[in-house]
Amino acid sequence: MRLLLITDIHGRLRNVRKLVEKLQNEHIDVILVAGDITHFGTREQAIEILTTLTELAPVLYVPGNCDTVTILDLTGDRYRSVHGKLVDIGNYCVVGFGGSCPTPFLTPLEYPDDVIESELRKLLNTARKPVILLTHAPPYGTNLDYTVSGVHAGSRGIRKVIEEFRPVLHVCGHIHEGRGTVRIGEVLSVNPGPLQRGYYAVAELRGLDVTYLELRQL
Repeated sequence: MRLLLITDIHGRLRNVRKLVEKLQNEHIDVILVAGDITHFGTREQAIEILTTLTELAPVLYVPGNCDTVTILDLTGDRYRSVHGKLVDIGNYCVVGFGGSCPTPFLTPLEYPDDVIESELRKLLNTARKPVILLTHAPPYGTNLDYTVSGVHAGSRGIRKVIEEFRPVLHVCGHIHEGRGTVRIGEVLSVNPGPLQRGYYAVAELRGLDVTYLELRQL
């Protein structure tokens, strides 16, 4: 399965259109969006971005902390939210949870870390296929959650469930400067970097292995 991984669009529709045009001739099975589709934007803005992405492939998304409650659970012909859900895609299932841990900025979608952990545990305990974990927040204590101010701003709960349930792949965002990958045990966790700045990634899964991963730029 070939995946397009994007996050932190922050309403930059121009970059979404550039990405769709650039990848028109590249096979993509599913697009995973790890949140911040808008920048405190409207439901209509989110729908336009998601619909544009579906020109390439079906889209599964979680909202980010800079999205609003109006896009928690959007569903269209070829896009749907996986926030607080488990969704089958072929031989895998995607488990998703959006928003972030509490921030100093009081953004719209923030959850206590223990809530993030408990909700993910409920979902992961029901999974009957290999899991792709999709969250907005990164795991705590890694290069993916290390901010420009020199602190770790990720989720301890997400790190715990990665260590315990060992998904095939974890995709996250939130920390723009945290673009990159990290191994937590045997699990590959990736922050594709903000599409707002032209960053994205492509991954390929075969069985329980990530056989290809490339961080890219428009």
